[in-house]
Amino acid sequence: MTDPNLTQLGQPAPIPASPAAAVLERVANPHPGTLYLARFAAPEFTSLCPVTGQPDFAHLVIDYVPDGWLIESKSLKLYLAAFRTHGAFHEDCTLAIAKRIVEVAQPRWLRIGGYWYPRGGIPIDVFWQTGPAPEGLWVPDQGVAAYRGR
Repeated sequence: MTDPNLTQLGQPAPIPASPAAAVLERVANPHPGTLYLARFAAPEFTSLCPVTGQPDFAHLVIDYVPDGWLIESKSLKLYLAAFRTHGAFHEDCTLAIAKRIVEVAQPRWLRIGGYWYPRGGIPIDVFWQTGPAPEGLWVPDQGVAAYRGR
């Protein structure tokens, strides 16, 4: 049964015009007292260079420990897609995504790895987490190899 408070799941929803215009939605966590990690991977994330307007590409890995809420995945996909026309530096995109998820879902813990492909010949990887991982949590490797030129 679909949550009646959700505005995008189960119906057509266009890609938002900007990340600020995107509606990131949450649903109740059916296991709020259980310590577990949920992972979103976005291997084809794109945004725009704020200076040149050229596309930038990244593999994002978002790990979080839900508390009372889960991020609804369709709304996350639409939110991330809104960056395709958004000009911002790698660090700004990565941190903005993490902080928005924290604001909406209020997780016990979150970490994000932004593995960006080279711009000007230099790959820029951006990492952030809300603090130490909760004791007893299994935190797997993010599984993204460091960039190596061919």
